Amino acid sequence: MPVYTTANEAVKTIRSNQRIYIQAAAATPSILTQALAERAPELKNVEICHLHTEGDAPYANPELAESFHVNSFFIGKNVRHTLSAGNGSYTPVFLSELPNLFRRNIIQLDVVLIHVSPPDSHGYCSLGVSVEATLAAIEASSIVIAQVNPNMPRTFGDSIIHISRIDYAVEVNVPIHLQHSITISDVESKIGYNVASLIDDKSTLQMGIGSIPNAVLTNLENHKDLGLHTEMFSDGVIGLIEKGVINCRYKGTVKGRALATFLIGSQRLYDFVNDNPFLEMRESSFVNDTAQIRRNPKMIAINSAIEVDITGQVCADSIGMKMYSGVGGQMDFIRGASLSDGGKAIIALPSITKTGASRIAPFLKQGAGVVTTRAHAQYVVTEYGIAELYGKTLKQRAKALTDIAHPDHRAAIEEQFAAATH
Repeated sequence: MPVYTTANEAVKTIRSNQRIYIQAAAATPSILTQALAERAPELKNVEICHLHTEGDAPYANPELAESFHVNSFFIGKNVRHTLSAGNGSYTPVFLSELPNLFRRNIIQLDVVLIHVSPPDSHGYCSLGVSVEATLAAIEASSIVIAQVNPNMPRTFGDSIIHISRIDYAVEVNVPIHLQHSITISDVESKIGYNVASLIDDKSTLQMGIGSIPNAVLTNLENHKDLGLHTEMFSDGVIGLIEKGVINCRYKGTVKGRALATFLIGSQRLYDFVNDNPFLEMRESSFVNDTAQIRRNPKMIAINSAIEVDITGQVCADSIGMKMYSGVGGQMDFIRGASLSDGGKAIIALPSITKTGASRIAPFLKQGAGVVTTRAHAQYVVTEYGIAELYGKTLKQRAKALTDIAHPDHRAAIEEQFAAATH
């Protein structure tokens, strides 16, 4: 059974030269990470690993570089500065494979910091709103330190762990990290309408959070018998579940239940998923497994990009050489949807950036990372329409993608591509 103690006492078990994994997204155990950062004068060369986390990341302060080094598997805004400051690194990995890096000791862990619900009458806690690779990290670590919070929703599936697996428990009563919905712009509304036109009844959806996924969801209220098998989701799906539009009856994987590996949103979302058996939270090695994804008939994968070249190469993790986010689960779902019976893999993005530059480009920027290759790309959608690329030649792709670029850029895209290919 765990030792119940304070955050400051619990993190005293962490020593110099150790490697730590922190639970991700809305489950980020911020009380523990703050206590860890306060130990900086006593520690050297501690590597802190995680996916995207919410809230402050005080250990990522470049002034603490001798104490902490951040190793991001997906780069969040709160640690993006560490890559240029020199106190951070990025490890590219498919989200489906991250648990295997821990289980196979390719990346050896010493300590894991987690955030759980209080134990029930049988001694079981829940990882709540974020499972991703945390279960594998618990198995691989020598020490498990948990932030135990009555506000953490109890979810089912791989999120259930027994209190005996925790070494040090820190009782807190703090809100779970919230992410409020963003207003949908006219451009995003048009993209959402175009994407929704590709979705048939009895399809299974994968989508993230943000304005474009929400814009898609607002166009699905008249659909029937949709499923949900997604890396993550937010508030946008609640109304469709309550109306019976999303009922998961025709899924091939975990039929009758929605499937996710983490989620983030408002308090309404956390109240909705709490103790709700309709939702099953599973490890990313299962949720993002291409073999599991493709079992869903009419699997629809909706992902975004930073830029797309007119042969169909998709950059989603960097702006040129500058790393911005990560590989994540895009390829897991793009491939799974492509192999699904009747499935569709969709990249949805505005035609231009906030500064007016075209996001449909004749060539990717120098050093840009190709997350989805031109051979994997099926559909690219902007506010100007849909480019269907699957089975098309490079010349046909160039025409289709130029046609959905912003009108102000189409002539230049055609000229630059023609000059380079002749």
